Amino acid sequence: MSRPDDELGRREFLRRATRSAVFAAASTRVASGAVPKSKTISLADTIPIRTLGKTGVRLPLLGYGGAALPRVWGNPLSIEDRVKVVRHAYDRGVRYYDTAGNYMESQPILAEALKDVRDDVFLTSKVEVTQASRTREAFERVLDEMKTDYLDAILIHGTPGLEQMTVEEALKVHRELVRLRDEGAVRFIGFSAHSYFDKALALIESDGFDLCMLSYGYIPRGYDQIWTARMTELRNACLAKAHERDMGIVAMKVVGGGVLGAWSGDIVPGFDRKRLTQLPAAAIRYVLDDDRVHLLAIGMRLEDEIDANIKTLSDDVTYTEHDRGLLAEFCAKAYDSDTIKRMKVD
Repeated sequence: MSRPDDELGRREFLRRATRSAVFAAASTRVASGAVPKSKTISLADTIPIRTLGKTGVRLPLLGYGGAALPRVWGNPLSIEDRVKVVRHAYDRGVRYYDTAGNYMESQPILAEALKDVRDDVFLTSKVEVTQASRTREAFERVLDEMKTDYLDAILIHGTPGLEQMTVEEALKVHRELVRLRDEGAVRFIGFSAHSYFDKALALIESDGFDLCMLSYGYIPRGYDQIWTARMTELRNACLAKAHERDMGIVAMKVVGGGVLGAWSGDIVPGFDRKRLTQLPAAAIRYVLDDDRVHLLAIGMRLEDEIDANIKTLSDDVTYTEHDRGLLAEFCAKAYDSDTIKRMKVD
């Protein structure tokens, strides 16, 4: 049961999130030339560093996925403690933070946790639009919730967004984002894709994007779907083409949206508990076997999850036969679970 102060805190954060619609209609939040003329992000020695493609930005390999923060998506902590978790990630060396407007209280939580280190982090959010005319409004709403004058990267969201649009419609949104970049409100432009990789491939081939965030994990899944072999082939084509164009490549769904992480014991009851704790590391090593990936955006609800992932990355990240066997055995059971069976096949 929530304490009264927790409830008040949650209401305040939600109030700040929802008032942005009124704000967007009343004024403009975009400040011309707000992007710093030069920006150097401090790097700790706790996490391996890679360059995010043609952005030229050097970042720790582990990024923080803001989808782990909403209470309705399973985060058990108070607002105050979620702010502490985000700050713990920063203190341990995490510098890339990914969020979106439809991640509910995620943006205000990140804003609070990182307010005094804003220029020392790479902050990424998304516009969730299907009409280009609403792009600026959506972008302004992000700035308001994040309490910042600029973003390091803005992505066209996968869903709602790219999944619901044609490629031509997505490119119209892209043109609006280019205007915002030209005004100095954002540094880089990208997109995310849970599946619908035929559209993602077309966006990559347009040569208009600096980075992409693609579902990439041992479990071939997107937001609410399991892929067909064809979709996996298209995802692989996206990776190859993005690498060819030197785009920044961010992997999401690395631990299968929690199937290989926080929710593994619920999905496969009775699986050896010690071996369950080995699943996230095996899943991370599976993705890192592909050295085209520059960064892992992983949702981490608790400080222990952050620490465990950093430890994995500080050790030998060679994908082993033990990893292969563990993932195969667990997933054979997970695919028979109601959680996976409820997903659509794409």
